[in-house]
Amino acid sequence: MLDKKMSSDIKQIPLSKLVAHPDNANRMSELTFGKLVRNIKISGKYEPLVVRVHPKKKGFYQIINGHHRVKALLQLGLQSADCVVWDVDDKQTAVLLATLNRLQGSDILDKKLELLKKLKAEFNQKELSKLLPYTKKQIEKLTNLKQLIPGKCVGDIDFAKPLVFFVSDSQHKNIERAIGIAEDKTITNKAKRRADALVRIAREYQPQRTQRAQRKK
Repeated sequence: MLDKKMSSDIKQIPLSKLVAHPDNANRMSELTFGKLVRNIKISGKYEPLVVRVHPKKKGFYQIINGHHRVKALLQLGLQSADCVVWDVDDKQTAVLLATLNRLQGSDILDKKLELLKKLKAEFNQKELSKLLPYTKKQIEKLTNLKQLIPGKCVGDIDFAKPLVFFVSDSQHKNIERAIGIAEDKTITNKAKRRADALVRIAREYQPQRTQRAQRKK
């Protein structure tokens, strides 16, 4: 349990004194990282990093949250970063590493659309797509929605969604073999072709499962 008081005081720490935590599992795509760099460059602002006094290297700090912000600041040629220093041990740090980049809510659609429309009045879609976690097509789709469903969230809109799971070597071979059989070769985009193949496989399985469930009854 994180029962120690967390300081909220912001202090400037040289980037040369910040060390990445070896157990940090958070990764960011090049596209998203580019948007992070542009946002910081344009606004000059960013969320302060969360760090702790390094447990082994005297005079250094270990990053708990903000690994990509450090890389962005280095790329922009800055020498120091705004940091909040937390007094946490190894166990508490492990919990924070596993949660700080993972716990998040959803944006309520009508409020998000209102904000996007205000931004669209200030920026063109190409500029916005370089700053926000949406493509030009997604921004267009969101800002052109005609009717809202009460309580609907942005995450509910039919955007492309990543699927991440882990399989064994043998499972991987079977999956690749099935995708190869189900692929529609007329689809030139590889990602779309593979996604379409997975949907075809899923649709084939669903009736079989329904029939088995009915037989059991």
